[in-house]
Amino acid sequence: MNDSPGWAVPGPSPSDGERPGASDGQGGTDGAQAQPPQQPAGGQKWSAEQPPPGEWSSPGTPQAPQAPQQPQPQPGAGWGSYGGPQGAQGPRSGQYGYPGGPGQWGKPPAAKPGVIPLRPLDLGEILDGAVATVRSHWRSVLPITLVVATVVQVISVLVQKYALSDLAVGSEPDASLQDLVDTLSGAMTALLANGFIQLIGTIIATAMVTMIFSRAVLGQGSTIGQAWREARPRLLHLLGLTLLLGLGGAVLVAVLVLPGVLLHSIGLGLLGGFAAVPLVIWLGIKFSLASPALMLEKGGVLTSLRRSSRLVQGSWWRIFGITALTGLITTFVSAVIVYPLTALGLAIGLADGGVTGLENGTAATGWVPLILSAVGAVIAQMITMPIQSGVTVLLYVDQRIRREALDLDLARAAGLENYGSDPAAPTTGG
Repeated sequence: MNDSPGWAVPGPSPSDGERPGASDGQGGTDGAQAQPPQQPAGGQKWSAEQPPPGEWSSPGTPQAPQAPQQPQPQPGAGWGSYGGPQGAQGPRSGQYGYPGGPGQWGKPPAAKPGVIPLRPLDLGEILDGAVATVRSHWRSVLPITLVVATVVQVISVLVQKYALSDLAVGSEPDASLQDLVDTLSGAMTALLANGFIQLIGTIIATAMVTMIFSRAVLGQGSTIGQAWREARPRLLHLLGLTLLLGLGGAVLVAVLVLPGVLLHSIGLGLLGGFAAVPLVIWLGIKFSLASPALMLEKGGVLTSLRRSSRLVQGSWWRIFGITALTGLITTFVSAVIVYPLTALGLAIGLADGGVTGLENGTAATGWVPLILSAVGAVIAQMITMPIQSGVTVLLYVDQRIRREALDLDLARAAGLENYGSDPAAPTTGG
């Protein structure tokens, strides 16, 4: 069932049950019969009704041959426009590196104008599409994440150097209660400001990378300026969506844990906390596609949440598995980059301050340890941030292809002719 309120890519969408280019709903056979049959040499006359190419019947058959029935594409289920074995044959078969025949069994041949083939994707194709986009469009992707990660880490280093150092000094035994309160309030203010800067930077990077990935699917490049101009009108909406999701998760946890706190019951509080974890995860996956829906469909915050809920419905475990695996991969990559530099910085801090520096915390808050840790974090975020955002965008595209035959509009936007129609049928759309 087609639950889409509209297409992300401009252009008319096919009506339910019709193949593009078909005038009678049967794969375009009217267009094929409109051609006058060739008369063979010698004056012999052939019947006006000819069987389709490749399906010749033996001479003398008493009944007129029937054209083979093509399975009709149903938006919201299956393969979109690839509803039958002839959905991508003909001139398109080898044009984009997906020829049919031996070696391609199990998957229909698919056009690939950009980083992914225009058909439902598996795990490997989603991950490969994200990595391929970063690799082929690195001039646009990496500078965005590099600038955002650098700004965030510079502020984080300053907060850790001054706010946390003041916190360590303010907690000394001879400090007064007022000094401790002032130190705590200052540290909390700095940490909140740092978190807000990180949130803004992540939103900007996510929005711009989403636009780059949407063009990469069509095989089109995107400059940093183009990505910024396309993403800028949606930044406030994306900020509202992010804050709404965070606030909703916090309220859910508070509601489940609060009874145990009010009743001074540790067991009830733990039970509420354990119940909150699966609920937060379930809601997080349910609304995980709201961000690309918001950016690419130009709808409101609540509309994007409803769209994500519909797209995820029936595929929750699949999207959860891909999202969790992506998180594990990016966490491992980040650990491989950050931990060695952090350990090196800590070793240098210990060499300078000795055991006393380790006890009072100055070994970890020195300039060298903080800078080395920040350099590792910048490198890690520059690599992992676009991959995580890209996987989310490709999951959104994949779900729309599966449910709404979005591949038809993507092919139209990419300029593919006769996509999804029988090669012998005339083309009715651009």
